Formats: sequence, structure tokens, C-alpha cells
Amino acid sequence: MNPSPPTGEGSIEPIRLAARVRRPIADAFRLFTEEIGNWWPAQTHHTRGPVVGMVFEGRVGGRLIEVCADGVTVPFGEVLAWEPPHRVVFSWHPSVQPTTPTEIEVRFSTEVDGATRVEFEHRGWERLGDKAHERRTSYLNGWPTVWARFLEAAGTP
Repeated sequence: MNPSPPTGEGSIEPIRLAARVRRPIADAFRLFTEEIGNWWPAQTHHTRGPVVGMVFEGRVGGRLIEVCADGVTVPFGEVLAWEPPHRVVFSWHPSVQPTTPTEIEVRFSTEVDGATRVEFEHRGWERLGDKAHERRTSYLNGWPTVWARFLEAAGTP
């Protein structure tokens, strides 16, 4: 599915992606969170690099961490809601400098045939002020690559 387009003035439309994957719900949730290092395109999508690992601490207050080859760790998000295997929400601020975070929510729901529907939403662009539209456009172009890696790892019907 293609990312959502921007809307008019006021609230800035979130980026939304959704797909059906051939995994039970708990497996799809675990792949997205605990196994993020297996599918995240760290060679091209990183804050500092080169990256040798990714960590998603599974609890409210847990961090998303990039582990660099020189041993430096860079936190780029914080878990705001942890509801396995149905939902995770985390702040998103991939930068080595302190930045205003946006927010990502990922929802997982079981379908009749045992597959799982995964819905991704990146929101909170308004928090970025005059950089909001520029940053959203950048992510609108970048998330499809990351999403494709997740779907490939998860298996899509």
C-alpha cells in the first residue's frame, strides 16, 4: 500500500501503511519489535552508523537503540505504549542531537485465516513547526523502503 498523501492546512496527515502478513499475530509483533535488527535497513537508514545492531526494549519507557560498530549506542525512540501482541506506540527522533520527536503506532490484528494485518501510522508532524512538511515528505519517501523490508521478512500473501 502506498503512504498517505498530505492534506491541507491545520493538522498534518499521518503517514499510514498497512498490509497482511503470513504470520500469527504474536510472531508478527515479535518480528517488528524484538527482531527489528533482522529486517531494518541499517546500512541506509541510521542516525550515526555504521550500525551492527538494533535493540527494541519491550516495555513502556523502553528505548529503541542503534548499536554502532565502534560501540556507541544511539537511542532514537522511546516506547510509549506496549500491548503485545496487538499494539506498540513509540516516540521517533532518529538523531544524535536532541530533537522534537514524532510518534509511531503499529497495530496488529488477526485475520480469519491466521494471517495478521499490520497497520503503521507515523504522526505528530505538527510538533516540528516550520520543518514539519519537509520532514514528512522525507519520511513519505523513506518509509516504503523500510516497510518493504519488514514485509519481506514477515512474508506477505
